[in-house]
Amino acid sequence: MREFWKAALIRALRTMAQTAIAMIGSAVAIEAVDWKFVVSASLLAGLLSILTSVATGLPEAGSADIDDEQDLHELDGAEEELDEELDEAIEGDDEDGKAEDA
Repeated sequence: MREFWKAALIRALRTMAQTAIAMIGSAVAIEAVDWKFVVSASLLAGLLSILTSVATGLPEAGSADIDDEQDLHELDGAEEELDEELDEAIEGDDEDGKAEDA
């Protein structure tokens, strides 16, 4: 659980920094920066990041909702099916082309 909160806080701090950079960067001059708004928006972004992490989990903390091994197995099966369909489609196009040439 400690690993989750550490990862969630790191993610929240990065989100807060990105928000602050965006807010400061939108000002024409440094004197035009509304610092209260920058701090407020950054804190809100950090809070939303933590709430999102709690709601959905964090892959880097091992709390993802997906089963990676099962998903990879399913993707391998889907890839094989697509390869077979592609081969069949290519063979069908070759046969159609030969029929038109005749």
